[in-house]
Amino acid sequence: MITPFHIGLFAVSLCILVTFLSFLKEKDDLHKLILTDLAAIMALFIIALVGTDLAEALILPGLVVGISKLMALAEIYLVKEGIQQKKNSTVLDIEVLDTAPAILAAILVIYGIILSGFSGGAVAGLGIIFYLAFKKHDEKFELIETVSGYAWVTWIAAFFIFLIFPSQWFLAVMLAGGGILLKVMAKFSLIGTMRGDPGV
Repeated sequence: MITPFHIGLFAVSLCILVTFLSFLKEKDDLHKLILTDLAAIMALFIIALVGTDLAEALILPGLVVGISKLMALAEIYLVKEGIQQKKNSTVLDIEVLDTAPAILAAILVIYGIILSGFSGGAVAGLGIIFYLAFKKHDEKFELIETVSGYAWVTWIAAFFIFLIFPSQWFLAVMLAGGGILLKVMAKFSLIGTMRGDPGV
């Protein structure tokens, strides 16, 4: 008997398949980031079909950071394609901003790792934003894409460990916390690239 659950599972799986096929054919790194996030949002629907409290706990932070990343990527895409021209940003000529970013960013990232989870990701991401905003270097979108992808896999693996091996709940909690930490860090770090520099 076909139930609404099976229909929803088939529809979402089809959407994810189409997204990943598009991902394989896409060459632009920025477009790949967008497609990765679209696949992640579709995967949230699969988790929602389970209908448990754990699924609800996984959906909320994933949906929030996923939509935030899409909004940030949309802004970057507008600037990159010249659809929306940004004014030249000015950086304050202060010595501490030239020498301190690496040290302060390292402190924030280490503290964020200790906190773990969503809050830890936000703190660590803040450190990366600070570093990217005041250091001159080329952005590596493919690295952010890779980190975000591995974080999502870790998060989903933790979810299935909870369901299949309840006795290993501590391992699942550690994996879920680490996955959220990496995913939020990756999304927050994109904000540091939005300075209007050439090539962004």
